[in-house]
Amino acid sequence: MDYHFPLFSDQSGEQNGEKKGEKKGEPEKKGEKKGEPKYLGSIVVSYKLSAILQDAVPWWFAKDNEISIVDIDDRVVAVRADGGPGLNVFTHSRSLDLPGVSLMLKTNSINNSPKLLSNVLVLTVIVLALGLSWSLWELWRDVLRRQAVETALQAQVAFRKAMEKSLVTGLRVRSMDGHLVYVNPAFCAMVGLTEQELIGQKMPFSFWTQAAYEAFGADLPMAEIPVVHNGFETVYQHAAGHEFPVSIYESPLVDENGLQTGWMGSILDISERKKTELTLRQSEDKLQRSARLATMGELASMMAHELNQPLTAINTYASGILNMMKSGKVESDELIPALDQMQKQAVRAATIIRSVHDFVVKRGPNRTQRQFSEVFNAVLPLIQMQAKTYLISLKFDVETALPDVLIDPISIEQVILNLTRNALHAMHDLPMKQRVLHITASRKGNQVQVEVIDNGAGITEEVAERLFSPFFSTKAEGMGMGLNICRTIIEFHGGQLNYLPNPSGGTIFSFTVPVASHGSVQTELI
Repeated sequence: MDYHFPLFSDQSGEQNGEKKGEKKGEPEKKGEKKGEPKYLGSIVVSYKLSAILQDAVPWWFAKDNEISIVDIDDRVVAVRADGGPGLNVFTHSRSLDLPGVSLMLKTNSINNSPKLLSNVLVLTVIVLALGLSWSLWELWRDVLRRQAVETALQAQVAFRKAMEKSLVTGLRVRSMDGHLVYVNPAFCAMVGLTEQELIGQKMPFSFWTQAAYEAFGADLPMAEIPVVHNGFETVYQHAAGHEFPVSIYESPLVDENGLQTGWMGSILDISERKKTELTLRQSEDKLQRSARLATMGELASMMAHELNQPLTAINTYASGILNMMKSGKVESDELIPALDQMQKQAVRAATIIRSVHDFVVKRGPNRTQRQFSEVFNAVLPLIQMQAKTYLISLKFDVETALPDVLIDPISIEQVILNLTRNALHAMHDLPMKQRVLHITASRKGNQVQVEVIDNGAGITEEVAERLFSPFFSTKAEGMGMGLNICRTIIEFHGGQLNYLPNPSGGTIFSFTVPVASHGSVQTELI
């Protein structure tokens, strides 16, 4: 390829005081402009493009690519293809900036696009895109789940707070070292203190009564060691100063790992319940007294007959003594036996009257520790008086060393008298040989059991269904409250009243009362 380089002279310069390109003393030629370059001729350079490609392109590059030079009309001027023609897959072009000519240098790789690599890349991109989509989907689902859990948690917290505010049961939590760490609004209202005043308190608590504090005294640290209870009652003090009874249920507070972190307590204000119990107890006392009076009304004729005998005897002995004194024949040896018999008959009459008086007299319940034999002996004269009226024999099997019991003596006497009276009525139509009332008293574990056994007709199934119902009686003159009152009395003492058929005919009524505890009872306050 030929390349022309034009040559021009520089007319702007001067040499030795003359203009450049002008000889000294020569005049300027006509038609020449002063200061313009003068064309002198051209230099022609001729070069072979194929040789340039051969020399300038490295062999390793020419082995994998077809290199060509094209002109402005895209005609190939020179080409080098050591490895063969290009496949038009990987191409590149670059303009050659040469003066006076426009040429392009092009490369065309002889390599085809890699099938496996491209597929792997495409598959990788697809897998990554799918993985990214799945990750975004899971992230979105996780966000939704978290939002749902947070919403549910907020709802539960709101519900728990609403429930705590609406509870009438006081709740409190104590840590393992005995500090209060939580109280609900109901407990705060119960003791008249705010949550801030209660949290952090340690025994003795400010809502304890003075009696409670004094009950522990030096053993106060032991009160900080709680024991699981099925429920117990004590007394708290309001901040205003008044005291009120409460019922407490305590249980261990266990975390999600099964470790105990404290003690959870629920406290009930039982002031109204105590008032109701007191009113009910007073009503029951009135009903029991009415029943005792009714019993005494039924026993009135028997009492008159029973008292008539000692009074007649006293009158007879007194008349005899008076006759002896009037006749002037008074011997001390004769008077002493008569006076002794008079005294015995007077004691007998006084015992009957005192038993009736103690049985009927109005008074409140008074549970005391007594020997059971004393209670039984107190009511024995009334039992004997009834048995004599019905011509019924009595048989007693009472243990001599019965333990003390914590009872209201008059109430237990009423139970014994009612059961024996029912048994006597059940046998009044039997032949004389079968009229036997058997009474036993023995210890059964931590209780004293009394059995009243008769040989009567027994209790039918129809009667058994309503036996302890109020105002139900098989006797025309009966009130129907006897057995109901008896059961109430025994249950009040912590015992039970039951019945079962007598194998030899008749019925066995039995009741139990707990044995009195001789150990000191320590008040538990938490």
